[in-house]
Amino acid sequence: MPRLRISAISYLNTAPLMWDFEHNLAGSGFEIAYTLPAQCAEDLRQGAADIGIIPAAAYATIPDLAVIPNVAIAATRAVRSILLVSEKPLDQVRTVALDTSSRTSVALLKVIFAKWLGGPREYASAAPDLPRMLANHDAALLIGDPALQVDRARYHTLDLAEEWIARTGKPFVFAFWALRVAVLEADRSAKIVGMFQRSRDHGIEPANLETIVREWTPRLNLTEAIVRAYLTTNIHYFLDAPALEGLSLYYRYAEECGALPQAPVLRFLP
Repeated sequence: MPRLRISAISYLNTAPLMWDFEHNLAGSGFEIAYTLPAQCAEDLRQGAADIGIIPAAAYATIPDLAVIPNVAIAATRAVRSILLVSEKPLDQVRTVALDTSSRTSVALLKVIFAKWLGGPREYASAAPDLPRMLANHDAALLIGDPALQVDRARYHTLDLAEEWIARTGKPFVFAFWALRVAVLEADRSAKIVGMFQRSRDHGIEPANLETIVREWTPRLNLTEAIVRAYLTTNIHYFLDAPALEGLSLYYRYAEECGALPQAPVLRFLP
């Protein structure tokens, strides 16, 4: 039986989802590669991976995917790791440098501006280097660990999940596991779903979260309290009914403002 190739995100927020795979609890039937969210999606698109934790936006652009149910990287309050950062008040922002590590966050920013903050701005792609981004643009969109490391006391910032939730009353889903239907074997479907759900469950157990906190604190040069709060308060790891409502609304708004094409109906693994 061939090993399934997993493309996973190399950010702190994915660590709990990968617990069993990182601690030899999921068996040996997988090959794991870590990369950025956008590359996870590209790996699936090109067939270089069989399973990926893809940005939600990627589901609207990659055909023939099935979703592992009830596992996500989502937010029900401020997320802290998806930030618009500026040295000027946000109502003065006209140009934005976009960290394109995740198309989901880029589309979310465009929705927020188009629907609630006065209309579209001028956007340009840029590497996630805040000083360079702000040298040539009014604001910068930062994603993931670089956003967590921003000194928010120095800048005007907008937490995109917090803004979305305030405007819609619904959670926001940033990413979820998806699998290429072409590699799906019916007799393995339930087994795969169980593996990924159990890995999440084990990863968010308090003792295991503390292990993750100790491992990641020096990597990010943050305090243990900040890392712990991020994993336990800011990230929601369930693709539950409220999260699915928020995801559906995001797809609708993103299509309406031209940020994404129409997304297909979510197809879940049984």
